[in-house]
Amino acid sequence: MQIVYSSKFAREYKKLPASIKDLAEEQEIIFRQNPLNPKLKTHKLQGKLSGFLSFSIGYKYRIIFEFSKDKKTIYFHSVGNHDIYQ
Repeated sequence: MQIVYSSKFAREYKKLPASIKDLAEEQEIIFRQNPLNPKLKTHKLQGKLSGFLSFSIGYKYRIIFEFSKDKKTIYFHSVGNHDIYQ
């Protein structure tokens, strides 16, 4: 599985607190093993973000992503607190 990070994701990631970056890296290890691991609380999004999914980084932060059609590539689009849903 390959993960592609959008430029928006990269910009948002740089702004995260160091402790959240550390937690995000831990969650990404779990994600690479199984994107649907219950520890990640992965869920489908609705509304204007229909077609995308999200997983948790701690209580407050999320990563929005999507699978490619062949499921071999995953695109990380956005990272941040709940405001990224708007």
